[in-house]
Amino acid sequence: MSQLFKIKPLLLLVFLASLFIVEACKKDDDTDSDQIQLLSFGPSPVLRGGDLRFIGTNLDKVTSIVLANNVEVNTFKSKTAGELVIVVPEATVNGKVVLKTPQGDIQAKTELKISEPITITSFSPAAARPGAVISIEGTYLNLIKEVIFTNKKVVKDSAFISHTKEKIEVKVPDDAKTGIIIISNGEADPILVESATELVVTLPTVTQVSPTPVKAGTALTIEGTDLDLTREVTFTGGSKVTSFTSISGTQLVLNVPADAKDGPVKLSVASLEEVTSTATVVMSVPTINTISPAPAKTGGTVTVSGVDLDLVTRVTFGGDKVGAIQSTSATELTVNVPADAQDGSVTFSTAAGKTVTSNASLTMVKPTIGTISPTDIQVNNVLTITGNDLDIVSKVQFMGGTEAPVLSASLTELTVNVPVGTQSGPIHLIANNGDDVISAISLTILASTSATVTSMPASARPGDMIDIVGVNLDVVTQVVFPIDITATMFGIKTETLIQVVVPENAKTGNGTIKLITATGEIIETPVINITGVDPVVDPTLVFFNFDDLTYWWNDTGTAQNDPALSLDGSNYYYVDHSCNGWTGFFWRNGQNNFPGATIGTNVNDYVLKFDINVLDPITGGEFAWRMKGSSGDFWYYWKPWQDTGTYVTNGWVTVTIPLNSFYAGTTQIADLSTITEDFGVAFNNGASQVKACIDNVRFEHL
Repeated sequence: MSQLFKIKPLLLLVFLASLFIVEACKKDDDTDSDQIQLLSFGPSPVLRGGDLRFIGTNLDKVTSIVLANNVEVNTFKSKTAGELVIVVPEATVNGKVVLKTPQGDIQAKTELKISEPITITSFSPAAARPGAVISIEGTYLNLIKEVIFTNKKVVKDSAFISHTKEKIEVKVPDDAKTGIIIISNGEADPILVESATELVVTLPTVTQVSPTPVKAGTALTIEGTDLDLTREVTFTGGSKVTSFTSISGTQLVLNVPADAKDGPVKLSVASLEEVTSTATVVMSVPTINTISPAPAKTGGTVTVSGVDLDLVTRVTFGGDKVGAIQSTSATELTVNVPADAQDGSVTFSTAAGKTVTSNASLTMVKPTIGTISPTDIQVNNVLTITGNDLDIVSKVQFMGGTEAPVLSASLTELTVNVPVGTQSGPIHLIANNGDDVISAISLTILASTSATVTSMPASARPGDMIDIVGVNLDVVTQVVFPIDITATMFGIKTETLIQVVVPENAKTGNGTIKLITATGEIIETPVINITGVDPVVDPTLVFFNFDDLTYWWNDTGTAQNDPALSLDGSNYYYVDHSCNGWTGFFWRNGQNNFPGATIGTNVNDYVLKFDINVLDPITGGEFAWRMKGSSGDFWYYWKPWQDTGTYVTNGWVTVTIPLNSFYAGTTQIADLSTITEDFGVAFNNGASQVKACIDNVRFEHL
């Protein structure tokens, strides 16, 4: 609809003050004084039923006046030689005017315009439901082409129920709102007339909701008036329902969404108006009766009995550890106990955001120690421990501040290698959840007669000379670096010290050094990180180098080129950020310069490599590498700090990840040509300061 101008009924009176229109009829110089002439007429526009005056000469000889639509007037309100006055008949429309005279017809050169006094005098009823019929009364309503309700809902005259000069009957549109009514003559520049009062469009009302409390997934009954106008019900929390079990003017029945929350409901109608109930919905919570077994074993399962347990969507054990729900019914719930769950109450959460906590604290099973063998032992030898629930032990701590991971474990037996530096005394079994069990039996550490390493660097570069300190080192005849690279350059060699140069071709990354004695005994050192980078074998398989192959989006970090940090003088990606949860480092998508098609289904023959320089220790979280496409969303979680608690490289190193280590759930990646969406890396699942440089993200053939 074009921009409209509005003329209220009273304003139409302005038109009645219009000036006479002067006709372009002039006397010829030789005109006889008896000639009948029309000089002007008016007003124009004129109201039907109003006076229309004609000015001229010898007008008393006019016999009749013919208006448009062949409306002839031969009765004059007044008649003189200089002026005629007639009353405009109701049938008159816009058009030409003709004066009938004995001397012939005189036609005015300008048209007479009729002013239509369109008004709304009343409408009824004052309040109506959508779809109900209302009557609009007024004047000249026969000229109306549209009735416009609030919310810009137009009803054309073709849809009027009835239509006369004095009355229009029309249905209230379903999506009309409370407000004034406007009538329009439908012209390009229409006359718009507004009602003096608002039409109240009925909305639903809610008097009661039941039952209370109500269980998610079950029926809720809403009672009130005009409820059949409802199109949508919105629960607190935002969940919406548009499909109802039954609906009438006084009752609405619907199923409660699983994630509905306590609070009022909002009823929406076709006009999108909302009505908020004063009555509130209260969501049911589960009832917990028993949890068994108690105590529970970490890594095992517990069975929960109670009422409405099918509402439970999350089970949280002590230590804020979330267990996986295995099966559920209204009366029973089976849940996996997390390996690191601790003693404490168990909290059950619902999709409605409600929680209920077990009355009693659930304790966790702790390992028990029966025997230790042998009790007299040398370092670097295997210790066997028997007892019960030993399968939940993650590591063993010894006197002297040493500890070692479990070599093998079953319910009743575990083995562990006694590390160098251990002193005599009791041992501590550390369970997966941190529980600490101390043995009543003490170990006696015997003097070692074989070569033993007591200290050495945690990292070194190829070409560095390192000091391996220990005892009985004079029996060592060969030092072998990863992978099977025998050292050839040495410094001092004594009973307590071996100085050796890291071979240039030693494999970079974490590994151990083998010390081989003259008798063939092999002693493995603690882990050492051989720092350095692998060369880029195939530049076409590089997909992030931060020069021409840079990123499209990220949350933190930038491409930089500091000569003091650059690996080869080119750009690298630099991040220095306190990460907590998901923090994107660098990403692209849409197969943009992604060499997946080259590898295709040969994923077992390739690895992912990237060069990294970790400048400050990373202590938590993970680097989440992602490759997403039509066959799945595949991830690898790189977190070398998981076992040691910290990770720093002190220089550039190359990290290698087998491509077949990427998974989408339990599905292994099988075809890199299907990676058509996001690829990149982010920090996730933890918190840590991350200060690092990354470069040359690439694939490489084994």
